[in-house]
This record gives sequence, structure tokens and C-alpha cells, in this order.
Amino acid sequence: MRIGPRTVLALAALGVVCVATSLTLFALLHVLPPSASLDWTRRTISQYALLPNGWVFDTATLLLAAGSAGILIALHRTGVLRRGAVIALAAWVVGLIGVVWFQKHSWSGGGPSISGDIHRFFSLVAFVSLPAGALLAAAPWLRHPTPATHASAAQAPAVHAPAVHAPVSASAVGDPRAARSVALGGAASLLCFTPILYALISQSWTGVRWWQAIPLGTFERLLGLVEVTTVLLLAWWAIRATRTRQPSTDSLPA
Repeated sequence: MRIGPRTVLALAALGVVCVATSLTLFALLHVLPPSASLDWTRRTISQYALLPNGWVFDTATLLLAAGSAGILIALHRTGVLRRGAVIALAAWVVGLIGVVWFQKHSWSGGGPSISGDIHRFFSLVAFVSLPAGALLAAAPWLRHPTPATHASAAQAPAVHAPAVHAPVSASAVGDPRAARSVALGGAASLLCFTPILYALISQSWTGVRWWQAIPLGTFERLLGLVEVTTVLLLAWWAIRATRTRQPSTDSLPA
């Protein structure tokens, strides 16, 4: 299916609007009652879903998923993404939807549940897949910013960018600056996830429950903020790639 550059730009822009609206709703949960009384340093973000205004959390998360999906489609149509990156970023979207679909454990209303276990799984999928997708998206362009970096174009098989009326040149979509920014976002996300991972692993020898070993709410919110920033950087890349595209038959880096 042929998608014009205006459609690609519209998808990226709509994605940004959805993500920005999502951030606004998440921020409101921290300042408006009854959710404002929640200890955000210790309680996870999904705890908001169990409160009377939990619909705000659900709406914000689904908006983030929808916005991310729009940005993913836009970026894919520019020819930037390879298969691994597409799969990882799609897993981020699925993870967000799963977080809403399956309610977390309600310790005040019956304790652990199968739904809560599935919720935790989708949370992990979302938190890990976004940085993985960002790094996979940026990696080819960091190794080979433009086709000129190849000793010979014949040394590698061509992987042609999807058509958007006029072919997209690799020199246009392979913007090293955008790729570096996205890679930095992915690396920063993994760095923010490290304390949570350490708490999980160290539980076996410290005896301290992983959610008590660190201010979990603080680290989770920091991780979420960095990941949302990375999504916006992906949107920025899609917009730049579409606006600077040039008629060419260049291919993606090998």
C-alpha cells in the first residue's frame, strides 16, 4: 500500500499529540484527588488504576499506545526501521495495552491474582522492548550513516525502503543526529531500568523484597519519562526523514 509523505507526517504528528496528551493525564494523576494522596516514591504508576479515578490511568496508557503505534507506522514507512526494531517497538505497544487489559495485584482486595501476574509480565515487556527497539532502529545508521560509508554498494544486499510516492534515500532517512538521539534515549532507558533489575536479582541473597529494596515508584516514573521521551525522539526522526527525503534508489545499510 502506497502512503504519501503527508500521511506519514500526519501519523507522526497525531502520535505526538496522543503522547503529549498522555503525559498531561499522567501528570494530573499526581496532583488531583484522590490519586494525589498516593505515595509516588514507592507506589507504581499502575496503582492509579485501582483508584476511583483509575480511568484516567487507563486512558493515558491507551493514548500512549495509540500514539506510539502511529509513530511506529510513520517511521516504518520512511524506510528507517528493520524487522527487529519493528517487532520490538510493536511489543512496546502490545505491552502497554496488556497493562491496561490486565489489572495489577490488589493487595487490599484479595491479594495476588492471575491477572496481576499477567499485568506484571506485560509491564516488563513494555519496559524492555522500547529501549531494545530504539537501539535496534538506530544501530544500522550509527554503523553506516549513509551509503557513502560502504566501500562498495555491491558488497551488501539491498533492502529497499517502502514506497511513499517517491523513493526515500538512505542519506535522508539515515540521519546520524536523529539516530544518535534515539540510541541515547534507548541507552538511558536501559540505565534507568538497571536499579529495578538489580532489586529483582539481589532479592535472592539480600532477603529484601525487590519492591522494598528501592524507591520503586521513583525509578519506575523516571524510566517511564525517559521512555516516553524516546518515543518522541522516534517521532522527530520520522518527521525529519519525511521532510528531507530525496528521490533516490539508495537502500538501507546492510
